[in-house]
Amino acid sequence: MKRIFDILQDDVAKHNKADALAYKVNGEWVKFSATDVINTVNNVSIGLSKLGIGKDDKVAIISPNRPEWNMVDLGIQQLGAVGVPMYPTITVEDYRYIFNDSQCQIIFVSDAGLLEKAREAASTLNFVKEIYTFDKVLGAKHWSEVTDLAKGEDVAQLEPLKAAVSGEDLLTLIYTSGTTGVPKGVMLTHNNILSNIESTRRFLPIPSTYRVLSFLPLCHIYERTVSYVYLKYGASIYYAESMETIAANLQEVKPNAFTTVPRLLEKVYDKIVSKGYELTGIKKKLFFWALDLGMKYDPTQNQGWWYNKQLGLARKLIFSKWQAALGGNIEFITSGAAALQPRLARVFAAAQIPVLEGYGLTETSPVITSSRKEDYRFGCVGEVVDGVTVKIAEDGEILCKGPNVMKGYYNKPDATAEAIDADGWFHTGDVGEFVEGRFLKITDRKKEIFKTSGGKYVAPQMVENKLKESLFIEQICVVGESQKFPGALVVPSFDALKTWCATEGIAYTTDAEMVKNEQVIKKMDSEVEALNSNFAKYEQVKKIALLPALFTIDGGEVTPTLKLKRKNIHTKYQTQIDGFYK
Repeated sequence: MKRIFDILQDDVAKHNKADALAYKVNGEWVKFSATDVINTVNNVSIGLSKLGIGKDDKVAIISPNRPEWNMVDLGIQQLGAVGVPMYPTITVEDYRYIFNDSQCQIIFVSDAGLLEKAREAASTLNFVKEIYTFDKVLGAKHWSEVTDLAKGEDVAQLEPLKAAVSGEDLLTLIYTSGTTGVPKGVMLTHNNILSNIESTRRFLPIPSTYRVLSFLPLCHIYERTVSYVYLKYGASIYYAESMETIAANLQEVKPNAFTTVPRLLEKVYDKIVSKGYELTGIKKKLFFWALDLGMKYDPTQNQGWWYNKQLGLARKLIFSKWQAALGGNIEFITSGAAALQPRLARVFAAAQIPVLEGYGLTETSPVITSSRKEDYRFGCVGEVVDGVTVKIAEDGEILCKGPNVMKGYYNKPDATAEAIDADGWFHTGDVGEFVEGRFLKITDRKKEIFKTSGGKYVAPQMVENKLKESLFIEQICVVGESQKFPGALVVPSFDALKTWCATEGIAYTTDAEMVKNEQVIKKMDSEVEALNSNFAKYEQVKKIALLPALFTIDGGEVTPTLKLKRKNIHTKYQTQIDGFYK
C-alpha cells in the first residue's frame, strides 16, 4: 500500500462491513456499507475529474464529522488532488486567507451557515469554481451534482489517474490555527500518514469487530489519521451528532473505543463528581470512598491484598456505573492534543477505563509517542512509536525525526527552515524529558514558559494542570511574565460551585454575581492555596481573578483543539492581570 486511498480496495472491501460509516439523520442512524463507501468515493473522483480537478489541484472541505467528509476526502485523493480541510468554527477572514493561500478551486461545506461564510470569503477570489453543500440548501449546488456526473461512466477511467499518484505526493494541506499569527499550511504526503498508521500498529490494537464513536474534528490530523486506522482495520465508525450529544450517542453506539482531548474528559469527570455530591448518606460515602481509592491507583504497583480487595468492591459498586455511562463496552480511550491531568488518568484506570495518552503535532502526521494498554505511566505520553526517533535538546526541547515529519509549510520556506534544521530534526516547540528512559513526559510549551522579575522560569501549563485538580476550577490561565509572582485567571466549575453554595447555605444567583461573592472568592483562594504546596515558592500562584464565563473558540480565547490562546486572553483580561501587580 503506497497511497492512503489504497485502504479502500486493500482493507475496506476485504472487511466488507455493513456499517463502515454511520451518522444520525432525523433521529435515525444511517449506515454506509463498505460497498456504498467505495462506490461513492469513485463517483466523487469521476465527478471532480469531469469538473476539471486533477493532480495537485486543491479542494476544500468545511464540515463537522459525517460520512460525506470521508468520501469526499478519499475521492479527492484518487485524482492526486490535495484536500484542504478547515474548521467550521474559524472566521471568514481565516477562510479567505486559506482559500487564497492554497488556491482552492472547489469547496465542499456541510450546511447553509457555512455556505454563507464560504461565499463571503470566496467572493473576490476568481479561482474558486464552485461551492457544494452536503445538506440540501435552497439556491445552492448539492454535492450529489458532483457524484451524478459519474452516472454511466466506466470506473476503470480512474485507474491511470490513481496509478499516477505516488506516496511522496502531497495528500493534504492542513492549516494550523496556532495560538499566534496567521495559519500555516502543513504539507503532508501519503507516505507521511501511511508511516504513522504503520508505526502505531502495536500501540492501537483495533479488531475489525470494534465500533468506535468519533467526535473530534476530522479536519484535525489526530482524528483524521485515526479514522484511516479504523478503516484499515475494519472498525465501524459512528459519528456523534454533536459535542452536546456525546453522552446519549455513547449509550446508543456502545463503542469499544474513542479518541478525545483532555478538556472533554475533565467535563465527564466533573459531571460524575458533581452527581456524587448530590448523593446522600451511605451512597455518598461509598462514592467518595471509591473515588479516594481511584486516586491512589497505580497499575505498576501492587498495593497489597487489602487495597486490591477494596478496589474490587469499588469497581463492582461504583465504577461499573462509570463504564455503563460510557456505553458499557469501552476497552480504552486515547487522549491527545493537550496534557491530561494524571489524577484523571489514574481514576479512570481504576475504573477499568484506561486512557492512553499520545503525543504529536500536525507536522508529524501526528503521532510521535503513544501509550500501550498493557504498559503505560501516568503523567507520560507513552513511548516513541516505531520508525521515529526523538531526542531532547540541551534546552529541553523535544526534537523528532522520521518518515512522519511533514514536507514543510506551504509557501513558507523560511518557516520550514526554522522548524526543520539542516540535520532533518523537527523542532516541536515542546519541552520534555524521558522517564525510566523510555516514557516521554511533556512539561510545557517552550514559547509559553515565562520568567518572573526575580529571574525564575515558570512553566504555566504544568501549574495549570495541577491547579485544575481542584473540582472547583474549570479553566485557568497562569500569567506573570516579568512580574514578581505568578497570578491566574480562573473560570470556576459553576456546577461544583452551586453544589458547594447549597451545602454552605449561600443563595446562588448568577455566575457573574457569584464570582464577586466574598465567600466564593475565599473558597477559590483556599483551593489554589492547597495545591500551591506542590510548587516552589516562585511558581506558586499568589493572586487569582475569577471570570464569569468560559474561554471559548468563538470568544477567541482557545483554539479549535481547546488550547489556550494566551496572547488573546492577556489582551482581553489585561485589567484583571494589571490588578494582580498594583
